[in-house]
Amino acid sequence: MKPRYRWTPRGPVLKALPYPQTPETARQWLVAHGVTVTDLARLNQVPRSTLVDLLRGQNKGRYGQAHRGAIVLGLKPEPATNH
Repeated sequence: MKPRYRWTPRGPVLKALPYPQTPETARQWLVAHGVTVTDLARLNQVPRSTLVDLLRGQNKGRYGQAHRGAIVLGLKPEPATNH
């Protein structure tokens, strides 16, 4: 699956990490690609603290913003829509 990027004045910013990831591999991926957690949170309108908790394994991302954050980090697949 191709990563989704959006162009900003500072360069391309990742929309979401490729699925599947673990918290450890997601952090390694962010470091390897020079993407900060803050930028990823701002781009996806998810609280930075939520992404940090997911990366630390303190949150499982089951509901609401935490679930959206888990999708952004590639910890969970994007839900299929049947509309």
